[in-house]
Amino acid sequence: MKILVINAGSSSLKYQLIDMDGENVLAKGICERIGAGGHMHGNTADGRKFDFDVEMPNHTVAFQQVKAVLTEGDCAVIASLDEIRAVGHRVVQGGATFNKSMLVDDTVIAGIDRLRDLAPLHNPAHLQGIRACQEVFGPNVPQVVVFDNAFHSTMPPEAYLYAIPYEYYEKYKIRRYGFHGTSHRYVSARCAELMGKNLEEIKMITCHLGNGSSITAIKDGKVIDTSMGLTPLDGFMMGTRSGGLDPSVVTYLQAKEGWTPKQTDEVLNKKSGMLGISGISSDDRDLAKAAAEGNERALLTRKMLWYQIRKYIGSYVAALDGVDAIVFTGGIGENGQFIRADICGNLSYLGVEIDNAINAKALHGVEAEISTPASKVRIFVIPTEEELMIARDTKAIVEAM
Repeated sequence: MKILVINAGSSSLKYQLIDMDGENVLAKGICERIGAGGHMHGNTADGRKFDFDVEMPNHTVAFQQVKAVLTEGDCAVIASLDEIRAVGHRVVQGGATFNKSMLVDDTVIAGIDRLRDLAPLHNPAHLQGIRACQEVFGPNVPQVVVFDNAFHSTMPPEAYLYAIPYEYYEKYKIRRYGFHGTSHRYVSARCAELMGKNLEEIKMITCHLGNGSSITAIKDGKVIDTSMGLTPLDGFMMGTRSGGLDPSVVTYLQAKEGWTPKQTDEVLNKKSGMLGISGISSDDRDLAKAAAEGNERALLTRKMLWYQIRKYIGSYVAALDGVDAIVFTGGIGENGQFIRADICGNLSYLGVEIDNAINAKALHGVEAEISTPASKVRIFVIPTEEELMIARDTKAIVEAM
């Protein structure tokens, strides 16, 4: 069974075509600048690449370009779209409405649309992708939506509620939802597999570290807490996001700078975090280079990030009443040997020991256990496979139809 996995943004469309018979990625790519010109690039599993400008005024035209690349020319991997059995979509916000992956129908589409206020940048874009897909594939190709926050739906109220008047939870469903759930679900299951145990037997902390980052505490196979909140802005500092801060910082700056809610959102989501502190970049690779060259703000930025991650891990150890395993994933988590070494080096109270030689080699997609045999907590680097998780859910739902 071949499944097309889609992650649609407001002006982009990422895709992977996966053959589920061997769980092999046949091709992947991205359409960028949709509605503002258009550019497309990607590659096939056997190394063929494409990179070109093309006019894409909307997501339907972008899907037509995906169809053309997959079925025609030098980078074709299938003879026609008829070979694609189903389409799986990533949807950021399912709110409290959706706690599992769903087959797309009018009711599901309406439900995603009702949640647009909780994810104004994401849910409308996902709906554009779903509707464009319906236009290109027609009604006979089933579509499945996989919600980014569904894995976190097991959090208890004491973890997901905010200490504001309860009426606002009742009226507006303001609560912690969490994100990166598909990634946390994949790496936690893979970690349990590597440990030779059931997930239900392990107290685990999974760290998805990248331009957007979140940490999740898992106990008895269920999420009990996660760092992102009502939106992906909460938690610790990220590439351009501030992470959690004193709410009075927001109201103080609004009074001083005269910011509107939209301007405030722009600063906290796109101009803060690692970019805001360093003044250089939101990319940890750039900051590592600058820090090595003596840039003090770049060094400060990295120290802040590492410190905040250690604090979250420590708090989740308390919430879990101990920890058996810690997993690093995401762009920084998978490739940041120094951040892993710093974090683990400051968890000595837990009896954490890492093998520096193994840690140094666990880069660029290498899966590894980086803790020593003497370590009281097992530490893993596990490359995330969110698209594969979406494809697996899609396959299971379609086969059950």
